[in-house]
Amino acid sequence: MAVAVALLSAALVIVVALLAAVGAGKLARLDSATYPAALNRAATVFAAVVTLAATVTAALAALLN
Repeated sequence: MAVAVALLSAALVIVVALLAAVGAGKLARLDSATYPAALNRAATVFAAVVTLAATVTAALAALLN
């Protein structure tokens, strides 16, 4: 059961990160950014969301142990 929860949590983080990246890319394009610049912003947001999720997970794991 723990493996299923971990996989579902990972999938949820990836979906949220993708949604945030798409939103950032769309906002960049609406701000008249070029396609490479918008892709760069989207990739930065995706990496930031995944990093934030990993940091929160590590902090919670340290508190619970």
